[in-house]
Amino acid sequence: MTRRIDTELSIAASPERVWSVLTDFAAYPQWNPFIESIEGEPEPGTRLTVRIRAGDARHVFKPVVLQATACRRLRWLGRVGVAGLFDGEHDFELRAEQGGTRFLQSESFQGFLVPFLWRRVEPATRAGFEAMNRALKARVESRSAG
Repeated sequence: MTRRIDTELSIAASPERVWSVLTDFAAYPQWNPFIESIEGEPEPGTRLTVRIRAGDARHVFKPVVLQATACRRLRWLGRVGVAGLFDGEHDFELRAEQGGTRFLQSESFQGFLVPFLWRRVEPATRAGFEAMNRALKARVESRSAG
């Protein structure tokens, strides 16, 4: 069974500017309310250490970067336990649009535990995505203006 969360918003800045902030992992603790930190490099095949806060819960994942196309897309695959139990493919996509960038953040969840955990996971994760999106927009736009 697969479940998805999709979020998006417009940012009044170039994809290059959004990418610069999105991939500046060292600065995440300063602005990101959802992903508290990321260690590693946004390069295909590398393993990251990602610390998130979803509601009252904190989690650490060690996903593998699937795609890192500058100014366009960053995707990774994370797992809880063994493959097929609870897997999440996270996707950040940047699309140039008139006046800036359309930023899409989504995740596709698959695995045996998804039907059992979805009602608990989905609301906090969606809220985290939306909070991060707003914070990214604010950070990028304030830096673009300054």
